[in-house]
Amino acid sequence: MTQHDSPSFHHKKDSNYSTSIIASAFTALALIALPAHALNNEPATVKSNTPVVSVSTPQAQPVKPALSKALSETASKNAAAAIIKDSIVKIYTVANQPNYQEPWNTSSAQFSGSGSIIVGNKILTNAHVIADSTFLEVKRYGQTKRYTATVESVSHHADLALITVKDPDFFKNTTPLELGSLPTTQEEVVVYGFPTGGDTLSVTKGVVSRIEHQQYAHSSEYMLSVQIDAAINPGNSGGPVISNGKIAGVVMQGLRGADNIGYMVPTPTVRHFFDDIKDGKYDGFPDIGIIVQQMENPASRKKFKLSEEQTGVLAYKVLFNSPAKEAIKSGDIITAIDGHAIANDGTVEFRPKEYTSFGYYIDNHQVGDTLKLDIIRNSQAMHKEFTLSTTSKDFWLVQREQYDAFPRYFIFGGFVFTPVTKNYINAGMSFFGGGGELGELLNQWPSKDKKEAVVVAQVLAADTNKGYHDLYDWVIEKVNGEKFEDFDQFFKIMAETQNEFITLEDKDGYKVFIDKSASENESKKILERYHIDSARSKDLDSNETEKTKTVEDQNTLQKTPTKKVSRLDDHIDIINNNVSSITAITDEETTTSEATVANQRLGYFRQF
Repeated sequence: MTQHDSPSFHHKKDSNYSTSIIASAFTALALIALPAHALNNEPATVKSNTPVVSVSTPQAQPVKPALSKALSETASKNAAAAIIKDSIVKIYTVANQPNYQEPWNTSSAQFSGSGSIIVGNKILTNAHVIADSTFLEVKRYGQTKRYTATVESVSHHADLALITVKDPDFFKNTTPLELGSLPTTQEEVVVYGFPTGGDTLSVTKGVVSRIEHQQYAHSSEYMLSVQIDAAINPGNSGGPVISNGKIAGVVMQGLRGADNIGYMVPTPTVRHFFDDIKDGKYDGFPDIGIIVQQMENPASRKKFKLSEEQTGVLAYKVLFNSPAKEAIKSGDIITAIDGHAIANDGTVEFRPKEYTSFGYYIDNHQVGDTLKLDIIRNSQAMHKEFTLSTTSKDFWLVQREQYDAFPRYFIFGGFVFTPVTKNYINAGMSFFGGGGELGELLNQWPSKDKKEAVVVAQVLAADTNKGYHDLYDWVIEKVNGEKFEDFDQFFKIMAETQNEFITLEDKDGYKVFIDKSASENESKKILERYHIDSARSKDLDSNETEKTKTVEDQNTLQKTPTKKVSRLDDHIDIINNNVSSITAITDEETTTSEATVANQRLGYFRQF
């Protein structure tokens, strides 16, 4: 989660992302050939009428130990590099991507990424390389044949995925790469992958620059990330970052506009993903639903009577569905997590003299584990424990990026209703260029009475909705004077109302009036006019004759031309930690929709 948005921590930091290339250098050693007799240290003689003169050749010098060692190490490194290369894979993806502005529509895209073969005939890659995929192919380094692949497990939260190939021939003569440990700063790493700019394998070198929590562009989650200065570019996504012959991380994203700043998913996160799916299902990373703030201010510390030795963060809000609601109260000072002291800025020491967000020790747990917190309440030290039973998706009023699913919607009288999601906001900002009220919703938490926001996305012009044709991104607070909990309840109220007129109202009291009977009569014509197959998303439709097309059917009903791209390349502007625009760049063309930004731009994140 972003530090600003996250229910687990409130303090802010800028979080940026990027990628680049430093070609690796290879040193060739030449051996000088001598005559065979010289190599055998035999004397050379010259036969003629003149006296014979014996000429002795110099003694052959033995190879120096240092040079011998260097030659041996070079041969060993080359052999290791060859094994690694044989396990690098290029991934070709065909995806069916939903249109959140027109949720009945989808578009097809083709892109590519990288991956590495690991134990169990699996291929490790990024989730964003295979997101929304309908068809996958893979090709090994040094081969030309493509093999059909399938997704086995995915964590969009951590931007990781496992895919596999049924044909065993694909894995012949390969050595699975092993996971290494979390690298240290200044440790040398090598990045393998198939980035744009060529078809063959790319190998670049760099070092680890820093290790700390950053925002993942794919999921907007705030997790441990490793920054490297090796060059990575579009297409490198999912490729391994190698250190000491083992995987140190998975290439993830980079910072646009900066040189040699790239990020990888570190191996502790990869291992968490692997451990999670051992039981055959993915639970995700736990979250605790506590909103905290830093305690660096002297007045704050004085108010809570903290000594110089006492450090921690203030829990100022415990969400209604938090697993810690019985253990933690608003006003508690959380001083330690699993025995690790929390600093006043909300960080913990995860290695000697290295600090990152205290969420590090939450992320290390699996759902179902017990978390231990030390707190100060009313100047009394206490120890609390509770079971981690929730994930971040339980604590968002606006759900973060969603993949491998179609948006939910409902059309009535030309009004297009849909829940507010990060996908919807991203798409809207591309078109309309602003955050406004939708951007504000990103920083709000759900409550017992409000778990999801609903908007009028747009109005399909018709006689019955005149006067509202310019209405879009309008957040609904009430239906017929009644508040609703989520999109399901909103739909139920709309479907079951017996009122002659349906009255929609926003938080300021502005009202929209819909003639129920007239809208019902004109609905079919509106759908036909706009070439829409169904008035609602499949999950809402209980009438067999009105069910929307399945995912497979929608693949044949595309309204948007297929785009051929080397990799889906999302360039995301961050405004106060919220996405402001998305730019899709392909090998063939560049299409950019830049947002009109009212707020200060904090960073430019890029997914590779």
